Amino acid sequence: MLKVRQALETAPSRRAFLGGATVATGAILLGFTLGGPRQARAAGGPDLTGGPAKPNAFVRIAADDTVTVMIKHLDMGQGNTTGLATILADELDADWATVRTAFAPADAALYNNMLMGPVQGTGGSTAIANSWLQLRRAGAAARAMLVAAAAESWKVSAAEITVSNGVVRHAASNRQARFGELAEAAAAQPVPQEPTLKRPDQWTLIGTKVPRLDSKAKTDGSATYSLDIRRPGQVTAMVLHAPRFGGVVATVNSKAARAMPGVLDVVTIPTGVAVIARDTWSAMKGREVLDVTWDDSGAETRSSDTILAEYRERLKSPGIVASERGDAGGAIAKAAKVLEAEFTFPYLAHASMEPLNATIERAPDGTYDVFAGCQIQTIEQAVVAATLGVTTDKVRLHTQWAGGSFGRRATPGADYFAETAAIVKATGGKAPVHLVWTREDDMAGGYYRPMVVHKLRAGLDAAGAVVGWEHRMIGKSIMIGSPFEAMLVKNGVDSTSIEGASDTPYALPAYRFEVHNAREGVPVLWWRSVGHTHTAQAMEVFVDELAHAAGADPVAYRLGMLKGAPRLSGVLTLAAEKAGWASRPSGKGQGFGVAAHESFGSYVAMVADVTADAAKVKVNRIVAAVDVGIAVNPDIIRAQVEGAVGFALSSVLRNKITLKDGVVQETNFDTYEPTRMSEMPVVEVHIVASTVAPTGIGEPGVPVIAPAISNAVFAATGRRLRSLPLDLGGLKGV
Repeated sequence: MLKVRQALETAPSRRAFLGGATVATGAILLGFTLGGPRQARAAGGPDLTGGPAKPNAFVRIAADDTVTVMIKHLDMGQGNTTGLATILADELDADWATVRTAFAPADAALYNNMLMGPVQGTGGSTAIANSWLQLRRAGAAARAMLVAAAAESWKVSAAEITVSNGVVRHAASNRQARFGELAEAAAAQPVPQEPTLKRPDQWTLIGTKVPRLDSKAKTDGSATYSLDIRRPGQVTAMVLHAPRFGGVVATVNSKAARAMPGVLDVVTIPTGVAVIARDTWSAMKGREVLDVTWDDSGAETRSSDTILAEYRERLKSPGIVASERGDAGGAIAKAAKVLEAEFTFPYLAHASMEPLNATIERAPDGTYDVFAGCQIQTIEQAVVAATLGVTTDKVRLHTQWAGGSFGRRATPGADYFAETAAIVKATGGKAPVHLVWTREDDMAGGYYRPMVVHKLRAGLDAAGAVVGWEHRMIGKSIMIGSPFEAMLVKNGVDSTSIEGASDTPYALPAYRFEVHNAREGVPVLWWRSVGHTHTAQAMEVFVDELAHAAGADPVAYRLGMLKGAPRLSGVLTLAAEKAGWASRPSGKGQGFGVAAHESFGSYVAMVADVTADAAKVKVNRIVAAVDVGIAVNPDIIRAQVEGAVGFALSSVLRNKITLKDGVVQETNFDTYEPTRMSEMPVVEVHIVASTVAPTGIGEPGVPVIAPAISNAVFAATGRRLRSLPLDLGGLKGV
């Protein structure tokens, strides 16, 4: 989603985090929750004394020793709550058994994502990367304040005090105190502007497999997801949307719906017709009998095959030049051998397990509370406020656990938040409104990974080396027209559309990348790993083709072009070694395929072991090597790579969203089938030891899966299946 690598290189300085922090970088605030009166002191911010403490800090320490780490990001299953808490707790020297987490409120001045500018949000695999120094300094500052409080109380030098496992000790006088005992006095201490951070050899939690903090609650059912929210007097709403994108309400006959048991009201909102009922079932049944006609004069009415054909026609013409070095066309014209290839990619749904939903409640004072899996809090708060006609300070967000997202809960227009607010406004805020989308609603009328087509052409010299590479693609931009356009679109080029290809790490002497921005009416959105979902497939399969044409080993061929990319070549070498690449099978029907790719500042290589014939492609084993810098929690990293394989495999083997006359044909898991347990391959994950600041892993595992499998199918069958999902028709006769 973001150019993480460049952003990391210009991350704010240490002083920007403490003391002189601005709204753009976020201030470190340390709140200490006390048993009685509460205090909090902010670096560069106000003292909060008397009354309940605002949860505006990254750490709160209670009298019972509980350490609560405020989480500014959404946890949608990726485990970032545990990872973020680990970072702070290690510098604090907290007892892990006392560590808890709480989701922070919407407040971009305090909780902005350091890699997204003045926006609080989660995406682009940035949660750990942008919080790394911020939380370390917060933990170290809190630790120093506890030590200062103890030194003052015991009248000893702070240098003589040690801290470990939630206990502050002075060995010479044989005195000690737990964090809770010192919390009130610590809150009165000045916040150190340059807290001393631990050396890596002093870490006790970072780099270890500390147990996830959310496991028990998610196992026993006590974790609260937004779908679980029940407010006093709450009603449920469901919206009937137009069957085609861009369709609008023409007429409504709600008589039958209003007569259904449990239905309370029917209102028209900008995106459709909402049925409001006492419960979800009643709302659903009422919606089924609505009589609505739609005006499709501005709707998308083409089929996906028609759109694809138009894409191919446009690719015959030059596009906007996004990246260029040397004279690629001239080099190819003189090449000893020229290869061309086309790669097509369908629309894809996010298909998260928890359906989209949100609850908005009007308080007696005219303010509003929003309960949802909030992924971009700054936008969601602003959209709700604008829809309700109030200022953002009148809208409080309560972020809940989310059952998956893969990008869907992070819409630039906060679509289902806006719908909920519109219904609350239409009903006068008389009752809390819980909006629920069914999976069919989202799959047939939500947002999608864009359809994309790539055309590539490259020339090789007599020795098989690449002399020129031309790359042209077309797809609908996600960012054009969004709040992020000014940040991520330059000269008509959406950086998220071309990431992973226009900035290829391969040392290509002549290279030209062109892009066409499509304008069809299908709404598109980032999908787990965004542009890398298609650029990695196009790049890595085509490189494999070039290696084959050159008569070279695919791993060695890549390494020859990655001499300036040591981290990427490192994971490639490691994955090949661990997979047994040197002794890979060469018999018909089984093959190894390899792919390596950088995304979001992280490096991943995979070797896929598949068996394939005209009837089936079976993935037996995936061997992955990852370099994410410092591995904050190796177990969570492995889980994310394993999850990436499970998530992406279904889109490699079968899934796609298709339109017929503008109507989406796939509506639920029966026609858009997730990976089954029986299809899941053995997954081995090898993590590169590193001293580099950590980057993310929520998305980087996804891009390399498809090309590794595609290349393995070629090794097993001798047939190239370039497009996704894999078309087994190309294996006829194997």
